[in-house]
Amino acid sequence: MKIIKDKIKINDLRKMSEKMFGGLVKAVVDIKKEVLVVDAPMHADQEAFLIKEGSNQNDLWGINLYPDKKNKDFIEFDSMINIRSSWGNRTRSVDNPKIREKIVSIINNVVTK
Repeated sequence: MKIIKDKIKINDLRKMSEKMFGGLVKAVVDIKKEVLVVDAPMHADQEAFLIKEGSNQNDLWGINLYPDKKNKDFIEFDSMINIRSSWGNRTRSVDNPKIREKIVSIINNVVTK
């Protein structure tokens, strides 16, 4: 597991994806602190790690990154940790467009070529 506070290269994500089925890298994004954790087999482990580091669970969202895909296919909003009925998020996706935009912005700022 690796916390990303500044930058990560797409090639580093590509190497991480080789360990996972489907060529993906699981990540959990803290939309308030604008950091993410990558390279773990389960979003729940990444979520627990960030909570231990002081993140608020309400700010954490699970995604999958596909380093070999481009544009909208690069980020997949799909994780069990995203199911939050009390927040109105009743799916594994991220239903709130503003939160999705924030996640995309964070990813675009930290992932470099």
